[in-house]
Amino acid sequence: MEPSALKGYRGGLLHFLPGGRAEHFTDGLLVVDTVSGRVVDAGKADYLLPLYPAADITVYPNVLIMPGMVDCHIHYPQVDVIASYGEQLLQWLNQYTFPTEAGFADDTVAEQTAGFFIDELLKNGTTTAAVFGSVHKTAADAFFRASHARNTRMIMGKSMMDRNTPDNLSESTADSLSATHQLIERWHHYGRQLYAATLRFVVTSTEQQMRDIRSLMNEYPDLYMQTHLAENLHEVELVHKLFPQRRHYLDVFDYHGLLGPRSIFGHCIHLSDDERRRMAETESRIAFCPTSNLFLGSGLFRLEAESGRIRTGIATDVGAGTSFSLLRTLHEAYKVCQLNGSNLSPQRAFYMATLGGAETLSLDDRIGNFSTGKEADFVIFDLQATPLMARRQARCRTLDETLFALMMLGDDRAVKETWIMGEKRYSR
Repeated sequence: MEPSALKGYRGGLLHFLPGGRAEHFTDGLLVVDTVSGRVVDAGKADYLLPLYPAADITVYPNVLIMPGMVDCHIHYPQVDVIASYGEQLLQWLNQYTFPTEAGFADDTVAEQTAGFFIDELLKNGTTTAAVFGSVHKTAADAFFRASHARNTRMIMGKSMMDRNTPDNLSESTADSLSATHQLIERWHHYGRQLYAATLRFVVTSTEQQMRDIRSLMNEYPDLYMQTHLAENLHEVELVHKLFPQRRHYLDVFDYHGLLGPRSIFGHCIHLSDDERRRMAETESRIAFCPTSNLFLGSGLFRLEAESGRIRTGIATDVGAGTSFSLLRTLHEAYKVCQLNGSNLSPQRAFYMATLGGAETLSLDDRIGNFSTGKEADFVIFDLQATPLMARRQARCRTLDETLFALMMLGDDRAVKETWIMGEKRYSR
């Protein structure tokens, strides 16, 4: 290894180990090999500095260096419907989402939005996300090109919809499968890109389309599947009418073999005990989307009901979600838990947004903490980004107090720098 390749980043440092245990160093050092883009070491600065005398060290005062944040459910074509007024889920889709997504047939719209979307994630300290696209193959290509150019690790898929959709978003079952297959061949494991067969929700997919997705998962065993589940009571009622032979909403997916550790279900608010039990048995994953659940009036997710049983990550769900910032999203998650009579501790919150999110997306062997050899995606939070934050942090005496103030008062202004594979990709 060339000595000049070693870079060190010194300041407050925090990451989590499997099981959620925090490793926190008030004066820490992250050592990165900038040639491979991987973590070499992380720990107490006084201990590590003599081990790496040739490393080029940058010192950051009043910061917290953390692994890049992980967003488990977000929609790239919905950037321009964020903050659209006054509807609940089904009406919101028809009034705002579907008309906007139809515009992604235009390659220029898709290209410009993809670049803006990923840059906005980086501005907010998010380095990996599970992303929904529109139905358009060319728009998915545009997203992957933008992500590959920035070297971000993204999971993404074009939406698959073959019924109950507007005419300008309609596609045949065969065309949907063909386009998805081509995208998988082109992008799955191309650089840091990964593919998810993306079933919008079962209202807009036939049973044949679900069988097609199962066939893709058989052909590509490490393919992801992402969708929505039990977000809204009217949606749940509609699914019962469309699939009267199934026991409950989750059983629609179970019947078609779509449960498992690489299946990510957004929302999961209105689940029965039997559905939760079956999700736990199959190691299926949940994306908790607090800001969109509140914005659309969908309900309060019971995080405590899934604790220790179902891997659950945090998600912004832009554009029903109202911020790209996972700090703001953790802020709302805390309030949802309060309303449910439970508690979201600061350490658990940041674990969910880093290693916990990586575990939810089955990426914890590559990202999520600063273990040696991990991909060096990290964010540097400025604990004094605003006068109010500086004033509040001056009174913090423990890690929990520091983290809680950051998640309650922080947003994109708290992100000083975002690094991807050891390369700075955003600086405030």
